[in-house]
Amino acid sequence: MVKRDCPTCELVVPVLLELLTSDADLDVFVQDDPSFPDLGDSDPIDDTDLDFSFHHDIETVPTLIQFDAGTEVARTVGWSRDDWRALTGQTAIGESLPDSRPGCGSLSVDPLLVDDLRVRFGGSQLSGRRIELAALEDEFEAAFDRGWTDGLPVVPPTEARVLRMLDGTARSPADIVATVPPNLVEVTVEQVAINAVMAGCKPEYLPVVLAAVEAACTSEFNMHGLLATTYFSGPVIVVNGPMARRIGMNSGTNVFGQGNRANLTIGRALQLVVRNLGGGVPGQVDMACQGSPGKLAFCFAEREHDSPFTPLSVSRGLAPDASAVTLFAGEGPTPIVDQLSRTPESLARSMASVLRATHHPKLVIGWDAMLVVGPEHGRVFADAGWDRTRLLGELDELLLIPGRELVRGAGSIDEGLPPEFHDATLPKFADGRPAIVHAGGDAGLFSSVLPGWVGGELGSDMVTVKIEE
Repeated sequence: MVKRDCPTCELVVPVLLELLTSDADLDVFVQDDPSFPDLGDSDPIDDTDLDFSFHHDIETVPTLIQFDAGTEVARTVGWSRDDWRALTGQTAIGESLPDSRPGCGSLSVDPLLVDDLRVRFGGSQLSGRRIELAALEDEFEAAFDRGWTDGLPVVPPTEARVLRMLDGTARSPADIVATVPPNLVEVTVEQVAINAVMAGCKPEYLPVVLAAVEAACTSEFNMHGLLATTYFSGPVIVVNGPMARRIGMNSGTNVFGQGNRANLTIGRALQLVVRNLGGGVPGQVDMACQGSPGKLAFCFAEREHDSPFTPLSVSRGLAPDASAVTLFAGEGPTPIVDQLSRTPESLARSMASVLRATHHPKLVIGWDAMLVVGPEHGRVFADAGWDRTRLLGELDELLLIPGRELVRGAGSIDEGLPPEFHDATLPKFADGRPAIVHAGGDAGLFSSVLPGWVGGELGSDMVTVKIEE
């Protein structure tokens, strides 16, 4: 494979002529000028459409490939006298040439051409319906008009962009990822990739999005119920493991906020899959009375490197070196502000007081929550040797509440439990709750509670899925 616009290709023309006059069976393909090179009685093969170059992964010209019965068995790139002699078996070629010269970039990997080539030669792997827009139709407004957005502009999912997104996974585009509620539609890797493009994801985020979709569509997580409830919650995605670090997710300052592409677009991609493919449209199936901004996108990484606790994924049975997503049905953060506690006992009491008030101080047992411990608070626990089990045990004790404080009318509040619970003592949460995660910036004696939805069979349980890299 050669091209005229390459000094090394010009250099090797005499060698090509030598090979043609020997007993070598040689075909010369040219990428840019069918009249190059001048091979006398032999004509080069026109590859200006780059079909051969694309399908044979030509990255550098000249490239010399040896085939045996149509199968490639060896190749060399650029010019190296020793390599060309070894590959062709011709021990005398190239005597007048320098020992070696580097080649040039192939046109088939030219950044200005590669997307078009991928669509021309690789687009057949895509089965999605193509939608043609009118000449004067704005592609961003078209997405709004067709109901494909979450209220913000989406990236147009062109074939080239979808093919690039699919580079992020080894899975086939046709593989079924999950059955997405509420319409219970089987969704493929390609369809998830389309929505990941629309959300603004990079290809390297796609494995995380796929795992999140799998987790969201389990019966344990109950995405349909989470959509149909009038409560505030939506899916909160917590990412653990090497993948979170590799794709640059935020686990530190402003961890729940704006500014990190991976955090926001992964969370948004899941929501777009549920909306665009599953039919979870606000006001139709998504019936939240007030909702929360987290229903647009709520995704963050756990801060593992200096955590006093085992990572959330490890506490849920995965290996420490595994990458994983955990889905939690939660809402926006409620701050825990404690600037003065320097003992774990005092700090645990502060946290328990805020946890007790989640949802309503009189609502117990059935509700869920996630406690996100900030690094400065985390150091208080670390210095005292408290791990996840120790903190949960302390919170369990602190969140046992006398029934007389929970019954209807107590505190002159009509909300509450029936009067028969007056003499009981009840836990705020069921066993093993709240979930505990370590995240946030270095400065600030703050933590937070992410109030959850109802847990268990009537609501949603956390689900952890390993990310297939």
